[in-house]
Amino acid sequence: MKDEQKNSAFRLSPSSLTRVGIIGCGSIGSLIARGLSDVPALTLAALADVDQAKASKLAQSLTAIPQILPSDQLISQVDLVVEAACPQVVPSILEQACRLNKDVLIISIGGMLDLSPHISTLMKESRSRIYLPSGALAGLDAVKAAAGDEIYSATLTTRKPPKGFTGAPYLIQAGIDVNSIYTPTVIFEGTASDAVKAFPQNINVAAALSLAGIGPQKTKVRIIADPSVTTNCHEVEVTGNFGKMIARTENLPFPQNPKTSYLAALSALATLKKIVSPLQIGT
Repeated sequence: MKDEQKNSAFRLSPSSLTRVGIIGCGSIGSLIARGLSDVPALTLAALADVDQAKASKLAQSLTAIPQILPSDQLISQVDLVVEAACPQVVPSILEQACRLNKDVLIISIGGMLDLSPHISTLMKESRSRIYLPSGALAGLDAVKAAAGDEIYSATLTTRKPPKGFTGAPYLIQAGIDVNSIYTPTVIFEGTASDAVKAFPQNINVAAALSLAGIGPQKTKVRIIADPSVTTNCHEVEVTGNFGKMIARTENLPFPQNPKTSYLAALSALATLKKIVSPLQIGT
């Protein structure tokens, strides 16, 4: 009996069920939608996408079919909003969610770097909790801990196949054709703030690193297009009063979307599981 009582402390009651809504039904949003069936404490209540046909197709593929709603209506009807769309929609989602005291998980973390003072204040005054997954990056726990004292430097070096940068605003403006890159080529060096604007669909990891550490203006980013690699590789080097940390991750890209890493979606799903778990691992 005592063992049963002890184990019951780790079970979530039906009253703790949380209604989840996903905005964005691409590769990451779809993986999360399907993965939520393995999280008993969460229920997928609604989907939203600018392409309603895409949202409907995803909904029909699920065992429990969620509603298809406009984004603003979705936010008002769920407890936890998952943004899986693009950096540009992050501010508006945050503003609506915080006004309604809804929790939000942001996948397009680059959208967090250019928030207006109005939204930043709203986030502080709201009862909403904002979750930012580690994404395709290893070592963020150590960076968060190191930020408790002084960090001297933080550098991210990202190396991807050229096709993973297709459509990046920076390359379009520079007139660089990714199909013409035949040798490892440094295509960007600068701050995390500039990197996120230049490669909004590729470099969310730079935003995550900067927010965990010394900020987007002090975090340095180097991006390499390398036709000899088949993975999305991220290497983080941080130095500070704690010592020095180097973390390297070689991520397999999504087959349907080479701009993003499969681990990014798994990280978001792991964050959702952590939100409702009584056991918290890591910093």
